[in-house]
Amino acid sequence: MSVVAGIAGTELGKDAVAIRTPEDAVSARSRVEHLLKRSLTADGAVQIALLNNRGLQAAYNELGVAEALMVEASLPPNPQFTLQEIGGIAEFEIERRIITNILALATLPARAAIAADRFHQAQLHAAEETLRLAAETRRHYLRAVAARELVGFLTQANASAEAAAKLGRALGETGAMNKLDQAREQVFYADLTTQLARARQRALSARERLIHSLGLWGSDLDFKLASALPAPPARPRSWPMVERNAIERRVDLQIGRLELLALAKSYGLTQASRFVNLLELTGIEEIIQEKITPEKIFQEEEKTLAARIRNRGYRVAFEIPIFDFGEARVRKAEQAYMIAANRLAQRAVAVRSEARATYQLYRSTYDIAAHYQREVLPLRKIISDESLRQYNTMQIDVFPLLDEARRRVLATSAAIEAKRDFWLATTDLQVALLGGGGAPGEPNPAAELEQLNALQPGITEETKR
Repeated sequence: MSVVAGIAGTELGKDAVAIRTPEDAVSARSRVEHLLKRSLTADGAVQIALLNNRGLQAAYNELGVAEALMVEASLPPNPQFTLQEIGGIAEFEIERRIITNILALATLPARAAIAADRFHQAQLHAAEETLRLAAETRRHYLRAVAARELVGFLTQANASAEAAAKLGRALGETGAMNKLDQAREQVFYADLTTQLARARQRALSARERLIHSLGLWGSDLDFKLASALPAPPARPRSWPMVERNAIERRVDLQIGRLELLALAKSYGLTQASRFVNLLELTGIEEIIQEKITPEKIFQEEEKTLAARIRNRGYRVAFEIPIFDFGEARVRKAEQAYMIAANRLAQRAVAVRSEARATYQLYRSTYDIAAHYQREVLPLRKIISDESLRQYNTMQIDVFPLLDEARRRVLATSAAIEAKRDFWLATTDLQVALLGGGGAPGEPNPAAELEQLNALQPGITEETKR
């Protein structure tokens, strides 16, 4: 867990813990309860997910499997011992053999180095899963809080629209408002009621998605969210070398480089063993014992009742490259290396493009959200206050006031969505720089470690027989 914990601590400022013992579970549960007692923040939600999400713990369990496979791949092959006994009428024969795979022993350092690279890949995959869950949780949190903020605003606006609709009916009864204007106020109230219902539905769905990422259930579902998202910062972050930062820091590119390194070592191992793919040494001991009969008991030489013959020797087995010179295996290894090299290069191109696109989206969403916060909403407030003042002094009638109320509802709703989009773009930019987006078609180091163990040169069936 050292690589995972290091990346989580450096890049996210959070703790990533693999829960292995009941004490670890109690400690993690205590931290989760402490974070849930306060109003939940985005950072608190990410920390809870890293401690409480069982899917992430399953990924850490897979890392433990990869570690066991690495240890298995780095161990020398076990020698095989065979014992054979054959009996006849006059004698019986005992044969003992111990068989050792010399080629497996000779290639052990190379295979152990490849297994170490595969395990490091598995560590980075676990770190990437940690980054993915953190980004997913942060997105769900931002959407949930934005939906809650929108529900709060629409609730207030709906109450005002209801009051305006009642006022319109009262003015209609006195003849001060015609039916067309009354219908406009009624339909505005009806539309706002529908928008509020949809906003509440989206808020519930967003909260449930957040709960899913946090891994909560039971009494933990009563946690409190912030009432609104924070305003955008005074200045946007500037990354003049965003592509270079992404190339240097992306976890999936580090995984691709390790894949290339492991395949290069595998290619060298294939080159070294292309002519000799089987080399076994067998130590043989054979004992031939003559059986004792009753007639021999009464013979003169009681000390040599039965003759015993002991033979020792060895057996070496290897392949003769008459038909297969290993060219096919070398060709496959070479092409596998080139596949990984080309995929890594293409992945680097995609990472550069993603970094540029997400940074441009970050800047554009910042400009839009800041424009709403600094220009549109203040101006709408001024217009609303002035309209109300003029209405109170009877300089205008109720119609401009109601029209301004509708426009302010639309502007505030758009401002909340723009603010949400900015913080989502900030999260996407972090994913573009660090990784955790879940790129398809990535290799599975644990499965490849298992394949490496399976491809270890073994004892031939002929020798077993």
